[in-house]
Amino acid sequence: MAMLEIKNIHKSFGGLDVLKGVDLSIHKGDVTAILGPSGSGKTTLLRCINFLETADQGTMTFDGISYDLAHSTKKEIAQVRAKTAFVFQNYNLFANKTALQNVTLGLTLAQKKTKAEAEKIGREMLDRVGMSDRCNYYPSQLSGGQQQRVAIARALATDPQIIYFDEPTSALDPELIGEVLEVMRKLAEDGMTMIVVTHEMGFARDVSNHVIFMEKGNIVEENDSQEFFAAPKQARTREFLRMEVKQEGERI
Repeated sequence: MAMLEIKNIHKSFGGLDVLKGVDLSIHKGDVTAILGPSGSGKTTLLRCINFLETADQGTMTFDGISYDLAHSTKKEIAQVRAKTAFVFQNYNLFANKTALQNVTLGLTLAQKKTKAEAEKIGREMLDRVGMSDRCNYYPSQLSGGQQQRVAIARALATDPQIIYFDEPTSALDPELIGEVLEVMRKLAEDGMTMIVVTHEMGFARDVSNHVIFMEKGNIVEENDSQEFFAAPKQARTREFLRMEVKQEGERI
């Protein structure tokens, strides 16, 4: 049985159809990479299933409970968010709080943990992402890669069943991308369920077990990662992969 199942999700902005009836199934332990050109609906899909955007239509079954994505209550939204975490492209850290305070804030406010409990969890999570020596640093004192690792620690601190990553390395300088991908690789090895919108073909090929290729609001092709990269079935998928490989070669 799928941990997360989405059916017929639609979303439009000002008459532009961004999602056109997308279906998606995620099983516990899956690392699903969502690929596709800019404007294909990848980020909107993630935002809709975590209620950061309200879908126009669609249903979601998560952890055995069904939700109407267009008409969910505040209670239902809180219920879903209590079991999920979201890592944003631009970190979304509070500039006036230290790394540790950024990680613990949600624990004390949303989960009502004591400061001591929250700090214990916060330090453990920062250690897990290799940032234990930066607990008292402010975001302005950290590199982009370090800030993103703090953001991942913050996501882990709430003990989510699934983490959504929205292009977690796209705002980073090339030399900082590897440190973030390495943390995500370790999470995958630990069995964390993840959905990752990404342009990192190596991560999608080597770490994910499930790949989705989207374009113009539709899923063009999906498969297990090995088969997806070894023998893509759709001509559009083959063209996209050729272009991405060429661009990666040019960056190197």
